[in-house]
Amino acid sequence: MQNFRNYFEILGVGQDASSAEIKRAYRQLARKYHPDLNPGDKAAEEQFKLLGEAYEILSDPERRSQYEEYSSFWKQKGFRQRVSQFSFKDLDFSDLGDFNSFVDQLLNRRSEPVTANNGRPPEPPNYRPKPPRSPGNPRSATPQSSNRRDAEASLTVPLERAYAGGQERIRLEDGRAIEVDMPPGMVTGQRIRLKGQGIGGGNLYLRIEVEPHPFFKLVDNDIVCRIPITPSEATLGSTITVPTLDGPVQLTIPAGVQTGRRLRLAGRGYPIGRDRRGDQIMEIEVIISTQISDRERALYEELQAIETFDPRTDLLQSWQTASR
Repeated sequence: MQNFRNYFEILGVGQDASSAEIKRAYRQLARKYHPDLNPGDKAAEEQFKLLGEAYEILSDPERRSQYEEYSSFWKQKGFRQRVSQFSFKDLDFSDLGDFNSFVDQLLNRRSEPVTANNGRPPEPPNYRPKPPRSPGNPRSATPQSSNRRDAEASLTVPLERAYAGGQERIRLEDGRAIEVDMPPGMVTGQRIRLKGQGIGGGNLYLRIEVEPHPFFKLVDNDIVCRIPITPSEATLGSTITVPTLDGPVQLTIPAGVQTGRRLRLAGRGYPIGRDRRGDQIMEIEVIISTQISDRERALYEELQAIETFDPRTDLLQSWQTASR
């Protein structure tokens, strides 16, 4: 793809950087390359422009999500498909093979020189500028209806409900209660638009918060969890039942497994688009019981008397070598 720019590298942040980290990185670099501090330095001026472009896209969740989907579509290094907070069903990235064309469309700008409009570039066809935001009113009211205003509300859901989606009853600040058909695969920070459910017919934006789960942790599109097993299961191997977001499944524990080993259940994680899912990754932890029966104690003593394995052999040899 022509002209591709990695905005994360330009700002010097990782691709999982938070909004605060992106803002902090931009401020530091913008001061460094500001034209007032680098008079006559064309390279610094160009870098300052790039920083502004990177920040304008990555600081806006919707633009950032579209940029990441575009980069993943064109298989740019380091970009992987993630759970998207927004839907871009009507976009065909294959029509935007030139990166500059994609950025111009994303930022509603044109490459033609200034020729009219009192020194401003002419508005492109079907130009629809992004409405300004203000606290509690993410989309300003249209001038045609001063009583029509957008509103925001928060919805906190358990991880299982966020994964499955479905009907939710939501009570709004104005006292109304509405039934909403929520999409599957919701994530914390996602904003869902409910057309006409705001004030005076405006839109309602639901901000999603997924409750921390006592067992599962969502990492990108994978579900990570810890699986405790017994010493005998670790030594001999076994087949155990483990929970997943779809319900319990059987997991084969290989013989000789160690604490910290990760086992993977392919396709049991979070949705990636419509047709794919991440994996469930289970970290093994061998647990020793603090309460055992007399029979178990006798068997452990018998095992201790005959076992030949010594896990400290290498440790002692290294110590003896270092002591010479």
